[in-house]
Amino acid sequence: MTPPELAVILERLGCPPERCGEMAAQLDRRARQLAGQKGRSYEDALAHLLNLMRQGWAAQGKNPDAPEGGMERF
Repeated sequence: MTPPELAVILERLGCPPERCGEMAAQLDRRARQLAGQKGRSYEDALAHLLNLMRQGWAAQGKNPDAPEGGMERF
């Protein structure tokens, strides 16, 4: 997944639009780092990180419609 694609997902999850590009690049970097460190796939690491972000924003009330559960919408 590319950072621009991640930016679209982040915005849907409640990320402020002006920060989506920067956060997408950071998320991509961290997912690649986790994949290497933990021996898991990039996709698995990315899904894990996106889920954590979704939960955080939902808990803050920034996206009350965020789905519970996995990343089925993506």
